Amino acid sequence: MEMKLLSKINSPEDLRQLTNEELVDLASELRHFIIDIVSTKEGHLGASLGVVELTIALHYIFLTPEDLLVWDVGHQAYGHKILTGRQKLFHTNRRLNGISGFPKLNESPYDAFGTGHSSTAISAALGMAIASNLKGDTEKQHIAVVGDASIASGMAFEGLNHAGVTKANILVILNDNAIGIDPSVGALKNYLTKAKIGRKPLQDNIIEALNFNYEGPIDGHDLPQLLKTLARLKKVKGPKFLHIITKKGKGLKQAEEDQVKYHAPGKFNKNTGEIIPKDEQNLPPKYQDVFGLTLLELAKTNLKIIGITPAMPTGSSLKYMMQALPERAFDVGIAEQHAVTLAAGMATQGNVVFCAIYSTFLQRAYDQLIHDVALQNLPVIFCIDRAGLVGQDGATHHGVFDLAFLRCIPNMIVAAPADEVELRQMIYTASLGLNQPIAIRYPRGRGQNTNWQLPFEKIKIGEGRLLKSGEDLAILSVGSIASEVKKCIKMADQEFDLAHYDLRFVKPLDESLLKVIFEKFENIITIEDASVIGGFGDAVLEFAQHQNFKGRIFKLGIPDQFIEHGETQELYDLAGISAGKILKKVKSTLL
Repeated sequence: MEMKLLSKINSPEDLRQLTNEELVDLASELRHFIIDIVSTKEGHLGASLGVVELTIALHYIFLTPEDLLVWDVGHQAYGHKILTGRQKLFHTNRRLNGISGFPKLNESPYDAFGTGHSSTAISAALGMAIASNLKGDTEKQHIAVVGDASIASGMAFEGLNHAGVTKANILVILNDNAIGIDPSVGALKNYLTKAKIGRKPLQDNIIEALNFNYEGPIDGHDLPQLLKTLARLKKVKGPKFLHIITKKGKGLKQAEEDQVKYHAPGKFNKNTGEIIPKDEQNLPPKYQDVFGLTLLELAKTNLKIIGITPAMPTGSSLKYMMQALPERAFDVGIAEQHAVTLAAGMATQGNVVFCAIYSTFLQRAYDQLIHDVALQNLPVIFCIDRAGLVGQDGATHHGVFDLAFLRCIPNMIVAAPADEVELRQMIYTASLGLNQPIAIRYPRGRGQNTNWQLPFEKIKIGEGRLLKSGEDLAILSVGSIASEVKKCIKMADQEFDLAHYDLRFVKPLDESLLKVIFEKFENIITIEDASVIGGFGDAVLEFAQHQNFKGRIFKLGIPDQFIEHGETQELYDLAGISAGKILKKVKSTLL
């Protein structure tokens, strides 16, 4: 499709020169442009397709970037990026040294706030609006675009609750399409689905009860109506709320029909919408599937097993248990704090509770982890997905802080399997019953073993293992970064005789094994795909100091900086934990 209008749009100022009829044509071009790029470069598709008309209307009616626009999560923001000077850079989206897949403060003045995690937009926009009032600027507009899954989060309600008692000039736009990454859940979702375009507004409106000026619901794909409504709301002072109904994936038939798969579909045929299949025959399974299938296998015979996830049934693969045993597997929505304390409550009643949660999402429930679980020593089993460097989602989603923030909590067991087989056995071991909480962290993506469904074997808590003997130097790893160590050892085979130990547990450490290592080796390298500050390497150093170890210990891990987005292997190299960088450290140590 020829981009007659879009090719001339370098900023919203250009957009504002168009007629209303041209804006409708621009919407079609923008939708095709997103489909064209994402079909070959990959990324988040459905959410941005659903807000094309809204994106155009917002930048047309409001004087961005002076007026401040915050996109909750950022999955919706591709059109926003394209219209705000990044059209020619959009092919670099989520690539190393390219633009971010999420709004980012230092990327553009049009990105008013960085949003990689959900439900933060209302609080951020309210903070901006109150700050404007304090400066005496009552004309500046502050807009937060929030999805129906995000608005059910506790933090979103906290923002709404506060905004309703202020005179802040804030407009909250609810982009209601009944789905986040997975279908939205909960009582609020059921309440919202009663709202229909053209009907009388909801009875006992919860938003009006919070002192917002409520408008809607209106058709989010009716551009003329959006323009008219936003122009009117712009003149209304105080907290305002616009409810729009949209279709995720709008404009691509397959994306409309299968909204979960087309949230981030990978490469697809831009003309037919057909996803280009990857050659996945005889590949090892994804770690998330090892978790999900193993949990279901165990739950079928252990009736005490419960599964919980905060809005990630597909991403965590709890979906398998939810489909087979729905009465014992729960998606609680974007509510990480609730998920953790819900798990704690169930654990008090003798259930074996698995809480499946992404590493960076667990950060949002840190107080609950400490206060509701660890302090009471409740044996909740945290299965922490997306640990380590996750690739193109970038800094907002890299799960690199968990080892450090978990290790300092009393009563916590902290484990990191090196491969899928170890993950399976750790899940089994935890299911047998523990007297304290445990966190089992594992990465995004595939591992090394196609033959992973081995008979269950109990792992001794706190016990490491020798993977390869050697004489020159010992490399101690924890977690799936062991695969990079194995590559390094293969590369160094003719030059160095390296030993490799898989510690498996960061807490408790295998002190007996470490004593053996300290006696044999003068030089030790620790490696982790987590923060080099406060994690596995520091735990080994602390014990070495206690043992008065006279040799040298070198730590490799994620440096004290936020790592950008890119392919995972590129990021390993950037962070200094790739096989090549490990070998470089070996050489500098021994030569």
